[in-house]
Amino acid sequence: MRIGLLTEGGYPYVSGDARLWCDRLVRGLAQHEFDVYALSRSEHQEDEGWTPLSPNVRRVRTAPLWMTEDDGVVLGRRARRRFTECFGELAAVLCGAASEPCGATSEGASTPEADRFANALYGLAELAREEGGLASALRSEAAVRALERACRAPGAHRAAREARVPDLLAVAAHLERALRPLSLDWYEDDGLGAVDLCHAASGGPAALPGLLARHFTGVPLLVTEYGVRLRTHYLTAPDAPPAVRSLLAAFHGGLAAEVYGQAEVVTAGNTHARRWQERCGAGREKLRTIYPGMDARPFAEVGESAECADPDALVWVGRVEPAKDLVSLLHAFAEVRKQQPRTRLRIVGAPAGTEGAAYLAHCRALAAHLFPDEAEGPHTAGHNPVSFEEVGEPELPALADAYASGAVTVLSSVVEGFPTGLVEAMLCGRATVSTDVGAVVEVIGGTGLVVPPRNPRALAEACVALLRDPERRERLGAAARARALELFTVEQNIEAFHSIYLEIVSRAPVRRVVLDAAGEPLPFAVPAEARVPVSWAGPTPGLAARGVPGWAGGSPVRATTAVPAPERAR
Repeated sequence: MRIGLLTEGGYPYVSGDARLWCDRLVRGLAQHEFDVYALSRSEHQEDEGWTPLSPNVRRVRTAPLWMTEDDGVVLGRRARRRFTECFGELAAVLCGAASEPCGATSEGASTPEADRFANALYGLAELAREEGGLASALRSEAAVRALERACRAPGAHRAAREARVPDLLAVAAHLERALRPLSLDWYEDDGLGAVDLCHAASGGPAALPGLLARHFTGVPLLVTEYGVRLRTHYLTAPDAPPAVRSLLAAFHGGLAAEVYGQAEVVTAGNTHARRWQERCGAGREKLRTIYPGMDARPFAEVGESAECADPDALVWVGRVEPAKDLVSLLHAFAEVRKQQPRTRLRIVGAPAGTEGAAYLAHCRALAAHLFPDEAEGPHTAGHNPVSFEEVGEPELPALADAYASGAVTVLSSVVEGFPTGLVEAMLCGRATVSTDVGAVVEVIGGTGLVVPPRNPRALAEACVALLRDPERRERLGAAARARALELFTVEQNIEAFHSIYLEIVSRAPVRRVVLDAAGEPLPFAVPAEARVPVSWAGPTPGLAARGVPGWAGGSPVRATTAVPAPERAR
C-alpha cells in the first residue's frame, strides 16, 4: 500500500509537532510505502534539517507556510472575475451574509453554509490549478475589497460589520497564509493522485492537501488529531480584535467541518479531543479513539521493580511553564510537610522558553520563602526540602530515573491535553496524584488519585494518603503499569492505524482500469484479493490509471495475458 503522509510543522523535520509519532508509525509499518508531503512553519525549522528517514519513505516533498512562492502569473480579466466571485463567496460565508453561491447556475439558487464554503474553497483550488496566480490574488487589494463588501453586506453579523481596515488586512493576511496549500502542484497523477490513501497527521493546513487530493483524484482521506486544531485556534490570540477573532473562527470552523465531512475516518488521541471533533461536525460513525503510542522499553526496568529510591519523596516531571501550576503544588507541599515532616519534593524539568524561565525563577523564590533552609543542629548545613533538577544531571541520568526517585508522582496542571508524563509514570509502576484536566481521568482509569485543579488542600490530602499507605501505592502502581502497557504503547498505536488503512482501502473505489486486447476497459477484471499485500511470482501485472500503487506498477494488463499463480504470502 502507498500512503501519502501529510504533516504541518513536524515530520520529517528535526523539530516540530507529532515528529516522533510519525516516525514510529512509518517505521512500524515497514510493509507499506510512504510519500511524505510536509508543510514547514519557519525558516529555522527548515535549516535544522530532517530526521533520519526510514527506508520505506519513497519520496518527500516540502512547501513553506512561512513564505509565499509566487508563480509569477498575472490573472486575466476572466480569471480575476472568477477569483472575485469565489473569494467573495468565501468571505460572505465567514461574515454570515447572504450572497450568490460560487458557480451557481440559476438566479436565487442557494445551498447550505457548509456547501457554500466548500464551493468557494474548491473554486479557488480549481482556479489555482488551471490558471495559477492565486497567491498574488489573495494578497491583492481586490481580496481586501471583497472581504470589506462581505462585512458591509446585509445580513452580516455584528462583529463583521464592526471590522475596520486594520482588521480586514489582518484577516486577509491570515487567509492568504492558510490557503497557500491550494497553490501547490501536489495534486497531479504523479503526486498525491498516485497514492492509495492520504493520512493527515493533524487538522487545519495539513489536511487541506488531502481535501484537494480527494476532490481532484478521489483519493480517500484519513485525519488524525492528537490536539484539535480548531480548539487551538480558539485558545490563541485572545487579545485580537473581536472582528478578527470572529472571522477567523468562522474560517477554521468551516475548514474543520469540511475536513471531517470528507474524511473516511477521523481519529482522536483521547475522548476529550473526540468530543471536540464531534461538536465541530465530525460524524459519530467516522470517529475512532487511538491513544498516542509510547515506547515502554526505557521504563521497563523501573516498572518491573517494586523498590523505590526514596519512600518519602514526591516527584513532579515535565516542562516548567505556568500551565503546570507549580505554585499550587508548592502550597500543597507546605500542607504535606505539616503532616509528613520528612517528605521531599523533587521538581524535575527544564523551562519552556523565556516565559518558562521567568516562571521557574518565581517558583524557586516561592520555595525559598515557604521552606527556609532547615538544619538539624547549629553546626550542620541546612537544606531545602524542595529541589529543582533536570534530566541528565548525575543523580538523574535518564527520564526513568526521575520517576524512580520518588514514591508518588504528582501532576498539578490546570491545562493539559494528553498527559504524556502521567503515562510515563504509569509505565514505571508509580502511584500518581493528578488534577482533573484534559484527558487525565480517561488515562488514569481508576489507577491513581484525581483532585480538582487549583486546589492545594485536596492535592495535599491525596499525597498524604498515599505516602502513609505503602501497600496501596504498590497496588495502584501495578494496576497503572498494566493499564499503560495495554493501551498506550507504540505497538497498539501502529496496529490500530494498520487496521484502519486496510479498512479504508478495502472499501475505496478502484481507481485503476484493466484494458482488454483492444485497449478498452475490462469490467470486473480486478479481483478482491488484488488489495491483499502479498508477493506475486513473476512480473507484477500493470494497471493503466492514475493512482497506481507502488506494488502494482508496469504496463497495462491485457485480457490475453496470463496471470501467474500467487506465491505463499510472506
